[in-house]
Amino acid sequence: MNFKKLTIAAAIVAMTSLSAVAPVYAQAAPAPAADANAAPAAAPAPDAAAAPAAAPAEGSAAAKVNAADASTPYGLQHMVENGDWISRVILGVLVIMSAGTWYIFFTKWIEQQRIMNQAAQVEKKFWTSATLNEGVDKLPKNSVFRGIAEAGLKASTGGTTLVGLSDWIGMTLTRQLEDANARMQGGIAFLGSVGSVSPFVGLLGTVIGILNALIGIGVAGQMSIDKVAGPVGEALQMTAIGLFVAVPAVLLYNYLVRRNKVITEKLRAFAGDLQAYLISKSK
Repeated sequence: MNFKKLTIAAAIVAMTSLSAVAPVYAQAAPAPAADANAAPAAAPAPDAAAAPAAAPAEGSAAAKVNAADASTPYGLQHMVENGDWISRVILGVLVIMSAGTWYIFFTKWIEQQRIMNQAAQVEKKFWTSATLNEGVDKLPKNSVFRGIAEAGLKASTGGTTLVGLSDWIGMTLTRQLEDANARMQGGIAFLGSVGSVSPFVGLLGTVIGILNALIGIGVAGQMSIDKVAGPVGEALQMTAIGLFVAVPAVLLYNYLVRRNKVITEKLRAFAGDLQAYLISKSK
């Protein structure tokens, strides 16, 4: 009887001790699992977030640097510094053509403007004078109209045995007009030549650039953008420069020719009026 009671009591004590230890083990055991799961999650999180954020920034900076490096070797400065002598000669010819075009334009425009101002003085001073000699003296010494008037006065003093006085005056004034027109036309033909030739000079640079590209491909043994981009870029620049020289030359040529026509009409009208006055006076 006592043995049974002791057995029952031992069983109760064992169950009680097991029930007390089980919660402690249950509470202590998950703790390492939580640490194991937290450590991998916490450690990679900053690296994983920082790495993608830093990579695009570094990639974009490197792309900008590469783009800047790639844009410079194919410019006009590179062509001047590293181009072959044929490209440099062609570029020099185009620069000379452009400089000559603008120089001739400004010099001829100033000359034309001076003659137009002289035409206005003729209306105000010459034809309002009391005598022809007085009118000639009022005109500037470098005036084209004064040269025509002086030649007419000299011719009115007498003709030749072969030509009558009226015809002699007309011939003298015609020669003066032709000389004045020749002086005004001087240099304008250069503008027409530049407008016609400079595009072909630029195309010659294009042909040379393409030839250099083909030679670079043949030497390399394979097609590469580095072998093609530079020479082809130089070729396109030569074409653009040739057009840049030709277009202003053509426009300025037409502008000067149109102004010359206006001046020629003014000179012809003055010479015709002067001839009529001298012939009427000689009768």
